[in-house]
Amino acid sequence: MGQLNRITQAPEMMGGKACIRGMRVTVGTVVGQVGAGHSIDEILADYPYLEREDIMQALRYAAWLAEEREVVLASA
Repeated sequence: MGQLNRITQAPEMMGGKACIRGMRVTVGTVVGQVGAGHSIDEILADYPYLEREDIMQALRYAAWLAEEREVVLASA
């Protein structure tokens, strides 16, 4: 996975969800916009404080989470 220096997470912001550069824009919001069929240019027009790399990193982060596996450990 490439560097994700634009994805931030803080318990006191947006309930601890992954956000873009400490702003109140979650990765889920950005990925949801892409999933709804909006182009990157449309998202940038709707959120002028975002940059193209913010959107690309949000997508990379979401892809990484989707590939993450949960391993169930035996209880003691």
